[in-house]
Amino acid sequence: MTEGLRERKKRQTRRRISEVATGLFVERGFEHVTIAEVAEAAEVSVNTVYNYFQAKEDLVLPPEEASPRRLADIVRHRPPGESAARAVLAHLRDEVHRRDRKLGLTEGFGRVFEMMRAAPTLTARLGDLGQQMTDALAVELAEETGAAPDDPLPRVVAFQLGCFHSLIYGEIGKRTAAGESPEAIAEAVLELLDVVEDLLGERVLTYAVREGRPSSG
Repeated sequence: MTEGLRERKKRQTRRRISEVATGLFVERGFEHVTIAEVAEAAEVSVNTVYNYFQAKEDLVLPPEEASPRRLADIVRHRPPGESAARAVLAHLRDEVHRRDRKLGLTEGFGRVFEMMRAAPTLTARLGDLGQQMTDALAVELAEETGAAPDDPLPRVVAFQLGCFHSLIYGEIGKRTAAGESPEAIAEAVLELLDVVEDLLGERVLTYAVREGRPSSG
């Protein structure tokens, strides 16, 4: 479906507000910039900012990019013949290869990362987000496999996948703070993903394989 002019303008306005806000936060610190200042710098009204972003934290961690359903959606949309764990691994590898901005594999992210790490509300939001991702994935796995309510396996698998997902983000953050280039970080993360896959074991790697035959194309 082709994006209409109205939708394109809304997307452009949303991105401009977010980019302006992030620039101010990096320059002065997240806690020291108000929504009114963001609106003035972006040349929009305060109401317009809130129309696009319900909370100040959303300017840095927009829900569509930092979604509690990230892991659950990756698993839900995996192709036939693929397990939950392999779907997450494949998705992460693809994001690393593409230097996806969701992972922070872009030039200049170091300063953004330092700003986020210095803001208690943002670090708390990230912590909550990780737990929400794991919880949503556990529900998705339980529903798909038809697990009994007292079956711990969906929760255990979700916990393991959530932990290694957090590990990857932590590795990127640590290396970003150390000043490594996106290319060097990507190479290290791909090696880490290989180690994670080796350590997960067949029980996890073959859990919740999507029914149906994989595409031959």
